[in-house]
Amino acid sequence: MPEKLMIITLAVSFLISVVLSPIIIPFLRRLKFGQSIREEGPKSHQKKSGTPTMGGVMILFSIAITTIIMVGNFHELSTEIYLLLLVTLGFGLLGFLDDFIKVVLKRNLGLTSKQKLVGQLVIAAIFYVVIKQLNFSTEIAIPGTNFGVDFGILYLILIIVMLVGASNAVNLTDGLDGLLAGTAAIAFGAYAVISFSAEQLDIAMFCAAVVGAVLGFLVFNAHPAKVFMGDTGSLALGGALAAVAILTKMEILLAIIGGVFVIETLSVIIQVISFKTTGKRVFKMSPLHHHYELSGWSEWRVVVTFWLVGLVFAILGIYLEVWI
Repeated sequence: MPEKLMIITLAVSFLISVVLSPIIIPFLRRLKFGQSIREEGPKSHQKKSGTPTMGGVMILFSIAITTIIMVGNFHELSTEIYLLLLVTLGFGLLGFLDDFIKVVLKRNLGLTSKQKLVGQLVIAAIFYVVIKQLNFSTEIAIPGTNFGVDFGILYLILIIVMLVGASNAVNLTDGLDGLLAGTAAIAFGAYAVISFSAEQLDIAMFCAAVVGAVLGFLVFNAHPAKVFMGDTGSLALGGALAAVAILTKMEILLAIIGGVFVIETLSVIIQVISFKTTGKRVFKMSPLHHHYELSGWSEWRVVVTFWLVGLVFAILGIYLEVWI
């Protein structure tokens, strides 16, 4: 029965996302919510200008409705589920505001970095206050071992770093058609397996809902994309992934399962440090997916390669947590 619930949850979320897309995409196009392409980006991306963005609303709607219906009827809407929805929708709202300012108000920078950070910190603080009331363990388990380290009050810092860091890292990965949708589906799929094996069925069902939502979105986001998720989707997915890692007590595992997001972020950091200290660039362009594009790889080849790398990281994470 639990296995069937997982499959049904994924299927329901997928169907909602697929059904919504042909309705919302023309609506976004009529409102002229088109993506502006950076001039400093790859020249091949200029033809994508005007493609409807803010499609992340479809993902958020599918996740929220599926989670409330499926978990509410077949399990229970636990505090953990409410926290996951808080983070997902909260970060999604931040992303929506950012997209709205860029696309509708024509302010290319959107929310300032300080405004975005304040919003992320507020959500992280609320998240911490709630789990503290639940006497949530502040111990961090070492994957593949029986050892752990108690962070005590420093756990608050860890939560902030994870939520803010993951949302921004996932956001950086959203640069090619289907890239983030595919890697996010793989990462949440891994956490679905892990939380299911740990008998955290409510969280596993939430993860299944996310997988279904992004796969449904991928139908319309695969190359050539008919819609982009925008920061509305990417910030929400990053925050949700970190929240799942925290609530399943598999915090360190996030760096493994989200290995693609870590690599993309490191490529940006390395590029900035190298350019500021030596005046030279390590990569042709960062994040890393653009480097391969400018090296002659087709967009689809880059995306599929990154999906495969993400799958390897996901399998490694499952192996460390479930099979050792």
